[in-house]
Amino acid sequence: MTFADKINEDLKNAMKSGDKVRLDTLRSIRAAIIEFEKSGDKAEMTPEMEFKILNGAAKKRKDAIEMYKNANRPELLEKEEAELSIIQEYLPKMMDESEVRQFIKDKIVAIGAVGMKDMGKVMGPSMKELNGKADGSLVQKIVKELLEGS
Repeated sequence: MTFADKINEDLKNAMKSGDKVRLDTLRSIRAAIIEFEKSGDKAEMTPEMEFKILNGAAKKRKDAIEMYKNANRPELLEKEEAELSIIQEYLPKMMDESEVRQFIKDKIVAIGAVGMKDMGKVMGPSMKELNGKADGSLVQKIVKELLEGS
């Protein structure tokens, strides 16, 4: 079953069950898939594109969550958090901070990076390998932390 088929099947199930939040969330994902398919790029839906669509949707929810926290809007915050948890069901499991930290330490040793001037040498290959496995802002934070300490 393709990614689009899975979303459509889950969309039908959400309609039948009457789960409005799940339904709205899946509709937004489906809209992003349709937008990609009609973009005219003749590109195929690869696992990387699936991740990019889902990650974009998750990022929108995270940004909205932050905004609603700052605006003290708990009713809207709750909806965005529910949508984010639904989107995360489709995303691959992310590495935790300790796993990312160990990966970055190993990468720094392998590259021979010494200080902040080598941040680009560490970030580029790290993000390439960790794409879809770790949050980019977490990777950047850990790289800065470890390179500032060396």
